[in-house]
Amino acid sequence: MSTDDVPNLTPARSDVVLHALEEQLRTSGESFELVVIGGTALQALGIVDRSTKDVDVVALMKDSTLLPASPLPPELERAAAIVARDFRLPEDWLNAGPTGLLEWGLPAGLLDRVETKVLGPNLTVHFAGRFDQIHFKLYAMVDQGAGKHERDLRSMRPTQSELLDAARWARTHDPSPGFEQELRAALRYLGVEDADLGD
Repeated sequence: MSTDDVPNLTPARSDVVLHALEEQLRTSGESFELVVIGGTALQALGIVDRSTKDVDVVALMKDSTLLPASPLPPELERAAAIVARDFRLPEDWLNAGPTGLLEWGLPAGLLDRVETKVLGPNLTVHFAGRFDQIHFKLYAMVDQGAGKHERDLRSMRPTQSELLDAARWARTHDPSPGFEQELRAALRYLGVEDADLGD
C-alpha cells in the first residue's frame, strides 16, 4: 500500500484507533501508559483539527517514571500491529522516534501539565500540554523546517516569553552555533527580536 493510500488520523479516528489499541492490550492482559506529543496531542488538546499520520510517543511511564519508548515493548508492538492491520495504518503508526528527546531532557514540569486520558483499564495516554508543545514545535521547526510545525506553533499563539523559554530549552538539545543561528532566525520570523538565550 502506498503512503497516499494510507488513511490519515483525523481527531475522531485517532480516538477510535487508541481505543482499539486499548482493547488489544486488554486481550493480552498488558497495561501501558504513553506520553504523546505532536499532532495527536494537539488534536486531543483541541488546538488543531488537522490530520496526522502517526501517534508520536516520546516516553512510556511506569510508576511516575519516564522511560524510553524505543524499542516499543513486544506486547505493545504486537497490539499496535493488529490495530495497523485492522485500520489499514502504516506499520509504524505508533511512532517511538521522538523518544530521543528524553536523552537531553523534556521541558521541566511536563508531567504537571499533561492532559491525561484513560482509554480503559489497560491504556492511559498523557498528552503533552500546550506550553510543552510550543517547545517541541519550535525545535522541530528549526531542526526539520517550517511547514506543519510553523502552522502548529502559530495555532498555539505563543507569547514572546513562551517562545524564549522554548528556545532556551531547544539549545540544550543542540548547542551548535549553526543551530543557534537558525533558531535566532526563526525567532525573528516569529516576531521575537534580540532574543536573550542565556548565553
